[in-house]
Amino acid sequence: MTTKLWVLVGVLVVLPFLTFAQKYAFVDSEYILNKIPSYRAAKEEVEKLSTRYQQEIEQGMADIQKRVKDFQAEQVLLTPEKRQKRQQELVDAETKVKELQQKYFGREGLLFKKQDELIKPIQDQVFAAVKELANEGGYAAIFDVASSPSILYSSPRYDKSDEVLRKLGFN
Repeated sequence: MTTKLWVLVGVLVVLPFLTFAQKYAFVDSEYILNKIPSYRAAKEEVEKLSTRYQQEIEQGMADIQKRVKDFQAEQVLLTPEKRQKRQQELVDAETKVKELQQKYFGREGLLFKKQDELIKPIQDQVFAAVKELANEGGYAAIFDVASSPSILYSSPRYDKSDEVLRKLGFN
């Protein structure tokens, strides 16, 4: 075979792979978010709120436990009507604490809403910067190594986390 023919065969074999080559990169969203002061402040506020809610729930449960102990000690002295009334009061108190727990920590709870209010806008900014980076760099996909346990290895050469931070105005 002549050299020209080999070059032509080489181009025909390699060209399809070059035209379909995709560019991929990754970011570490945890790294990015933790470099943003407003995110750290929002996260701290949500954690404080969570702690306060949890303490309130625990205090409510401790009060109920104390009332149950008191009831158990006194029940032999109570009339059947009083005993039944006190049992219902305990059930009602426990129901209130469980409702409060749902109000604070449920799927539509106050803590979820506060996270949505404080943290989601920052996450949306990061997502927009990643999308802009992908469009500018011609990346077919940008993976998040912080939330994807299926990525077993990633070369630091393709880490675009610092570029996302620069796009957001953080260095």
